[in-house]
Amino acid sequence: MQTVVIALSTTMAVTATILGGSLLVASDDPFDDAFTRYHGAHLSAQFDGSAVSAAELSASSGAVDGVSATAGPFPMVSVVPTVELPASEEPLGGPNTGPPGTTSPITVVGRGDPDGEVDDLALTEGEWATEPDEIVVAADRPEPLGTTLTFADVPGSPTLTVVGKARSATRTADAWATPSAVEALTTPEADLAYQMLYRFADADTAADVAAGRDAVTSAVGAEAMTGSQSWLAVREDLTRETALFVPFLGAFGLIGLLMSVLIVGNVIASAVGSGARRIGILKALGFTPSQVVRGYVVQALVPAVVGTVLGVVAGNLLAVPILDQTETAYAASGLTVAWWVNVAASAGILVVVAATALAAAWRAGRLRTVDALAVGRTPTAGRGLGASRLAARLPVPRPLSLGLVRPFARPARAVAMVASVAFGATAITFTVGLSSSLSEVLAATANDSADVRIQPMMMPQGPGAESGGGPRETADHGAVAAVIEDQPETAAYYSTARTEVTVSGMTGAVAVEAFTGDASWGGYEMISGRWIEGAGEVVLPTPLLAASGSAVGDTITLNHEGVAIPVRIVGEVFDTTDGGKTVFTDAATFADAGRPVTPFDYHVALTGGADVGAYIDAVTAEVEPLGFAALPGSEEQESSVTATLNALAAMLSLLLVTVAVLGVLNGVLLDIRDRVRELGIHKALGMAPRQTIALVLASVALPGVVGAAIGVLLGYVLHAVVMPAIGDSAGLRLPQVVTDVYGPGLLVLLGVAGVLVAIAGSLPPAGWAARTRTATALRTE
Repeated sequence: MQTVVIALSTTMAVTATILGGSLLVASDDPFDDAFTRYHGAHLSAQFDGSAVSAAELSASSGAVDGVSATAGPFPMVSVVPTVELPASEEPLGGPNTGPPGTTSPITVVGRGDPDGEVDDLALTEGEWATEPDEIVVAADRPEPLGTTLTFADVPGSPTLTVVGKARSATRTADAWATPSAVEALTTPEADLAYQMLYRFADADTAADVAAGRDAVTSAVGAEAMTGSQSWLAVREDLTRETALFVPFLGAFGLIGLLMSVLIVGNVIASAVGSGARRIGILKALGFTPSQVVRGYVVQALVPAVVGTVLGVVAGNLLAVPILDQTETAYAASGLTVAWWVNVAASAGILVVVAATALAAAWRAGRLRTVDALAVGRTPTAGRGLGASRLAARLPVPRPLSLGLVRPFARPARAVAMVASVAFGATAITFTVGLSSSLSEVLAATANDSADVRIQPMMMPQGPGAESGGGPRETADHGAVAAVIEDQPETAAYYSTARTEVTVSGMTGAVAVEAFTGDASWGGYEMISGRWIEGAGEVVLPTPLLAASGSAVGDTITLNHEGVAIPVRIVGEVFDTTDGGKTVFTDAATFADAGRPVTPFDYHVALTGGADVGAYIDAVTAEVEPLGFAALPGSEEQESSVTATLNALAAMLSLLLVTVAVLGVLNGVLLDIRDRVRELGIHKALGMAPRQTIALVLASVALPGVVGAAIGVLLGYVLHAVVMPAIGDSAGLRLPQVVTDVYGPGLLVLLGVAGVLVAIAGSLPPAGWAARTRTATALRTE
């Protein structure tokens, strides 16, 4: 049984270590890794087909200095599709989509296959488009496989079916189809465009990329290039999007690695330390201390090696779904378990097993033979007598009192059991806290607690018009507000307007969100100060406060369309929009300065019990003629990061709790083995099987409670230390709702979970002890 415990503990520890190590590796510059693996484009350039031909682009690619590789020319077009989902799917809804059936313009590029010297495309679902009526969309788009996209602006209204999803390291397109399909999507009024992808010998800085772009322009002609995208801009966007949860996932990986090492070390120490009496017998037979040590190290390593092999297999299998979800969260591709993670996890755990076994066996091996024989079977004389006398006076059944004093007779073993429970409780507490904090971060960054959003539609302008779309310029916002106010289920609403300003003392423009109505309920979490209450007040995120050298209470000047608008900073808000450099203010701030801003969208809170779907249907019928659409609020939308977090937390918690349970099982099993004759005497005196079980469970009650209390406290402190560090790594201060996630009720539940770890580990040995026949127990040595 002890061999099985060691093997299983090692299996779980190696599995947790591989998962944790893989997450740590994946969290280390995920964009750079994907960019290197898939030969991302340093420059994605678009060319006017009327100014340069495909043959000329191909010929010029080899004449540009500094270009190390090219791909293209690929035909490309920007068109607006009408979306029809498969019958099994729900209607699309989100911040970048209009009502079901419409969407914003997408860029489609014609590629015969996903591979190439530049910008290999990683298929994440389905297959590549090989027929003219097939299309592959970017992995982060909402359209599921089987969706049909109809392009009504194009003669013949061609329809393409989504057969796959792919991810580009540098986001070179929204969708890909065959070259002939893309050419067929070009309207008569627009000339075909081409895309060229370049890799440069030097592209580490913006100046390097700009020099490469100038070289391409010189070779092709300045009038031919209509646009370009640097890989550095894509990198900055993606890095900003993942800056917050990279440290979270890294912390999950680290806790899995550390806890597995600590718990398996504890199991091995207990297993080897329990062999003191056997070591005494070996020494009596002539074994030297070094022979004893070598024998016990090998004895521990044999099941550990078996467990390591099983752990490597299990870790790699379990890593597949976790890394798949992590790819979605990081917008990366090709995340796999690195070979050296398997080697490091295996070697690390085996080193821990060998070192722990060496230390425990060396201590026992140095004991005198008589002492080793005594300590292996008999507790120190008088140990635990005081506790035993006290327990005898307790008003509890005698089996319970006998069990409660057992830890005092074997304090070293009790400490090991406390450590196992504490490690398990620490892992549970920390992972639950980390999971809760990240959920709060994601909710806070959404900045939208609305049940319904109403925003301008992005839709085609009609057959024969140029491709493209946008919000209707003549929208009647007063009529939209009236529709919202007329709905009996409307509890509150506000509108937002977006513009740009410059801030005195800073270079470059910053974004502004101006509110009409009370937006304090909209999900904006304050770090300090208060929310805006009227004109002339602003709240700023932490990065913008730092960049402007300002603090809450200071006055700054916003420059908008040539007008200087002094405003007072009344609060610091948690926000990551545009890198945390967005100004939030009341729309009256601009209206009072003679520069009113036009609302863009509306956020609506419904009365309790209101049907969101019915409300959306009713409002859509009235606002659609005005050029608006009603959509579910952000809370209705699932986050891939949240899914990744929950899966990861559940996986690591289960693994670490299993190892902790095995640690307790190991300790209880050793204790029962030492006490088997004592249990036989109890049985001979009339102790029933259920009383035997109660005795064993009571023996772990005190270590379980103490270990759970210590573990919950350690997990709480660890969370309090890690959370500010995570915020600092992203250049943000975290609001209280993110850091204070442990309520009294949750802490009690976590403590109970720690005690349940002890009970779960003691149940199998207790059942074995209850089933053992009295005569067998009395004969056992």
